[in-house]
Amino acid sequence: MLSRNTKLLALKSFNRVCKRKVTMTTELESTLLTKPLHPVVVVGAGHAGIEAATGSARTGVLTSLITPDLSKIGTCSCNPSMGGVGKGTLLREVDALDGVAPKIVDKAGIQFKILNRSRGPAVWGPRAQIDRKIYLEEMQKELEGYLNLNIVEGKVEDLLIEPPSQTKTSKDVEGRSFGRIRGLVLDSGDLIRADKVIITTGTFLGGEIHIGLNCYPAGRIGEDATFGLSKTLNEAGFRLGRLKTGTPPRLSSKTINYSNLEVQQGDDPPQPMSYMNDTVRINEQLQCHATETTPEMHDLIRSNLDKSIHIRETVKGPRYCPSIESKVIRFADKTKHTVWLEPEGIDNDVVYPNGISCTMPEDIQLQMVRMIKGLEKVNMLQPGYGVEYDYVDPRELKPTLETKLIEGLYLAGQINGTTGYEEAASQGVIAGVNAALSQQDKPPLKLSRCDGYIGVLIDDLITKGVQEPYRMFTSRSEFRVSVRSDNADLRLTPKGRDVGCVGDERWNHFLKEKELLNTTRDYLTKFKQSSAKWRHSLGINISDDSKPKAAFDILKYQKVGMKELLPLLNFPHKADLSDRILHKLTVEGLYAGHLKKEIGYIKAFQSDENLLLPTGFDYRDVPALSSEVVNLLNTIQPETIGQARRIQGVTPAAFFELYRLIRSSSSQRAMRAQRDVEL
Repeated sequence: MLSRNTKLLALKSFNRVCKRKVTMTTELESTLLTKPLHPVVVVGAGHAGIEAATGSARTGVLTSLITPDLSKIGTCSCNPSMGGVGKGTLLREVDALDGVAPKIVDKAGIQFKILNRSRGPAVWGPRAQIDRKIYLEEMQKELEGYLNLNIVEGKVEDLLIEPPSQTKTSKDVEGRSFGRIRGLVLDSGDLIRADKVIITTGTFLGGEIHIGLNCYPAGRIGEDATFGLSKTLNEAGFRLGRLKTGTPPRLSSKTINYSNLEVQQGDDPPQPMSYMNDTVRINEQLQCHATETTPEMHDLIRSNLDKSIHIRETVKGPRYCPSIESKVIRFADKTKHTVWLEPEGIDNDVVYPNGISCTMPEDIQLQMVRMIKGLEKVNMLQPGYGVEYDYVDPRELKPTLETKLIEGLYLAGQINGTTGYEEAASQGVIAGVNAALSQQDKPPLKLSRCDGYIGVLIDDLITKGVQEPYRMFTSRSEFRVSVRSDNADLRLTPKGRDVGCVGDERWNHFLKEKELLNTTRDYLTKFKQSSAKWRHSLGINISDDSKPKAAFDILKYQKVGMKELLPLLNFPHKADLSDRILHKLTVEGLYAGHLKKEIGYIKAFQSDENLLLPTGFDYRDVPALSSEVVNLLNTIQPETIGQARRIQGVTPAAFFELYRLIRSSSSQRAMRAQRDVEL
C-alpha cells in the first residue's frame, strides 16, 4: 500500500512530466501499474453519466461510475419531467439504443402527454411528468446489479494525461499539445488507472450558485462544485467558457388555491416512453394546472433588477427556457406569461412552477409568487436560484465525443454547452458506447443528421459550437419527416445491435415487432377496393378513380388512421397489433409521399458526407483560402465536405478548394497504396 506522501510525490513528478512533455517517468509508471485497470471510467452520475456508464457496460466493457454521493444518483436537478418537443425524440432514440432513462420514466411517470398534437406527428413531442423520488429510487435499483458496471463513491480532482510518444505528432495546428488519458486523481490522493475517461460533470464544473446578490460555489443547491478539472482542462489547452441556467422556487401544494386554475390533463391512455413497454406503471395520472404572471409581478421584478447578479449579459443563459427576469426584460410589452404548476410526486407537497425560473433575493421571490393567481397565500419551500458553470467548446470534439486533444478522453452533457436531461442522456449513450468500442479496438458508432436527432445534436455542437446553452427542437432537423419519435427503434436499434450496445431482450422484442409491422404493411398495400367502397365505409370524401385504392394509401387522408381502418380488414393478426404499431403505420401512410422526396434529399446529403477531408490538416497550406475560412477550418477540423458546408462563414469559393484538396489527398493515398504493393 502506497502512503499518501508517496502518492503526492508521484503526482508532482507526473505534473512535471506533463508540463515538459517528455516520456513518462519510471516512478509514475510504476505507481500506476500497482493499481487495477479500470478500462472505462465515467465521472459524474447525472443523466449523461448514467447513460454513458450503462452504454459502455452494455457494449461489453467493465465500466466504473464515480460520483461523490451514491444517494444522489438519478437526481433530477431541475424540472420533474422528461421529454417534450424535440427532446422526446431524443429520449426515444436513447431508448432505441437500449438506454435506461426511458424505461425508468415509464415506472416513475405521473402524467404522460404528447405535445404539439395540433401539428403533424413528425413534430409531436412525447413528454412525461415524473415522481422525483420514484425516479431516483428506480434508477438506483436499475444500476445496482447492472452487468459490467461498478459504482465508486469518490470525488475526482484531476486527470492523468500522458504526452504523445516521439513517433506521433505532438501538436495540433494551433500549437496545442496532444496527449493520452492514463487515469484520474481522487480528492483522497488515490490514483485510478484508466484507458478511457468520460467527463459528465453537468453544472458542477466550476459551478457557482446565485440568489440575489449572494453567490457561492456549488453545482446544485447544497452540493459542492468541482474546480480541479476546470484547471486541468484549461492547462491542457481546451477552450473553456461560462454559461448559466436557473431553476424556479418550489411551492407547497397545500397552500395553492386550485379552484379557479386551468386544469392540464394528461393523455388517456398514457403513451409509454420506452418501446419495451405497452403500459406505464402508475395508471392514475395526476393533474397539472396553468396560471399566469401579472403586471404587478412584472413591475416588482423591474424595480428590483439591481438585486440579482445572475441577469448580467456577460454570461449567456438558455434563450428558449429563460428566467422570468429575462422574460420581463426581453418581452417588455407582454403583461403576462404562462406558469405551469407541476406536482413533483404522488406523496409529497412540492409543486414545480414551470416558467418562472428566478434568481431574485428570497424575500422578493416570495412577494413575486404571491402576485400570481391561485398563489396568493402560497408557502415557498425553496427559493429559485441560478447556476453559472464552465463548459468546453464542443468544437474540441470528434463525432464520437472523444476530444481531439486528449486520446481516450470523452465529454458528455452540459460540459459540452447543452441544457436539458434529454440532451445530456443522448450524449452520454454515444460517449459511453464509443469509449467501450475504442477500448475493444472496434469501429465507432457515428450518427449523422439523417440518422436521428442525436446526430443533429452532435453535429450542431461539433460544427457550430455554442454561444448559449443548446436545446433541441424539431426545427433543427432538416429530415424530421423521416426522423420521428415513433420510428426511433427502426432507425437506431439495428445500429445499436451491430456495435453491441443492444441486448438480447430488446433485440428479440424489436425483431418480433418489426416482423408484425412489415406483415401488416404488406397486407395494407395488397388489400384494395374501389373509391366508392372506401367512401361508403369511412364516410370520407374520396374522388372516384378507375383503379382500386390500397388500404395503405387511404391512410394519407385526414382523420383516417389504423384504428378506423382495422374494423374493415380481415387481417388475421389484429389482436397482436399494439397501439404503437398502429400509430407507426398511420404515420407512415400519412407521410408516404413526403418520405419518397426526403429519401432523395438524404441521398444527396450522404454523398457530401462520404467525401472525406484529411484529418489534422493545416488549412494555412491552401493559399487560396481566406484567413477567416482558414481559422474556421483549423478550429473545427471538419471530417467531411458535408460538415464543412454547415460551417457558417465557409464561402462557396472555399468549397472548390476543398474539393481539390480531396482529389489531391485521394491521389496521394492511391500512390502510397500502389507503392506499398510494389514493395
